[in-house]
Amino acid sequence: MMQLINILGVFCNMDFVEEAKKVFDIEIDALKRVRDNLNGNISQIIKIISECKGKVIVTGIGKSGHIARKIAATMASLGTPSFFLHPAEALHGDLGMVREDDIVFAISYSGESEEITRMLGNIKAIGATLIGISGNAESTLVEYSDYVQVLPKFSEACYLKLAPTTSTTATLVYGDAVAVVASKIYGFNKNNYGLYHPAGSLGKKLFIKVKDVMATEENNAVIYSGLTLKNAIVEMGKKGLGIITIIDKNNSLLGVVTDGDLRRQLEKGVDVYGLIVDDIMTKTPITISQEGMAIEALQLLKEKNVSSAPVVDEHQKIVGTIRLRDILNKGIVL
Repeated sequence: MMQLINILGVFCNMDFVEEAKKVFDIEIDALKRVRDNLNGNISQIIKIISECKGKVIVTGIGKSGHIARKIAATMASLGTPSFFLHPAEALHGDLGMVREDDIVFAISYSGESEEITRMLGNIKAIGATLIGISGNAESTLVEYSDYVQVLPKFSEACYLKLAPTTSTTATLVYGDAVAVVASKIYGFNKNNYGLYHPAGSLGKKLFIKVKDVMATEENNAVIYSGLTLKNAIVEMGKKGLGIITIIDKNNSLLGVVTDGDLRRQLEKGVDVYGLIVDDIMTKTPITISQEGMAIEALQLLKEKNVSSAPVVDEHQKIVGTIRLRDILNKGIVL
């Protein structure tokens, strides 16, 4: 009971915001220390990674393992072929993934994690380059490594000074710095980034074309010139696009009729069933190339304040219809 009372007393008296700020302050100070102590070691590490002919294999155990996964993912995301290797799995056959032209980027703040130290001799025997990231200059990891970054000694942000917090943050940011600068060396650009992130927003903007989004063939509403507006209404109802394209016998665009055009005629009291499509069609609608980018089509539709437009090929023949809604549904936004 007394223990519960003590816990409640601490809880009631604690300023959570101030306690959280202390964690920020401790970790920010640690990052500044790492930054201010950077030297030629990081230059060597960045250079060797940017020149790597194989893959960068990042490894670590425990909390360092989680950081290693993130660093490997960041490197791969920024164009450095990289993957995470779990030390325990490495000791049971996965060292076969390592080749002579690879780099092993090993993380252990103590430098003495058993799962790490047990595979160091094998890595050297394979002939791979070993980069060691540690907070212990006298450690086994540092001793075996070809390139080393010794991080300063940190006070962990955990109030027990035990849980890896400050040290993992510092290691993560160090890995980010290496990955970002290495990518800059070999000219990694937005197109490269989009290529590796096809499901991401940038990837969609850079690589999804109009032809990937548009309604085509049986889903596209098309009618020949000279047919009645009744025919157009039936066809529009079947396709549900809110627009129908009027073409001639050569499949060339003559105009479009939208559901908005129909509404306006009805509001005027016009007998729409007595008209042909040519009577109310817009004769010079905007058109969009099927080879254009979907993001450019979205921008044009918004600029013209229309929700859809006919799509043409290189010969200006109708091949489909693009709708603003379909572009947005692909996750493409301005």
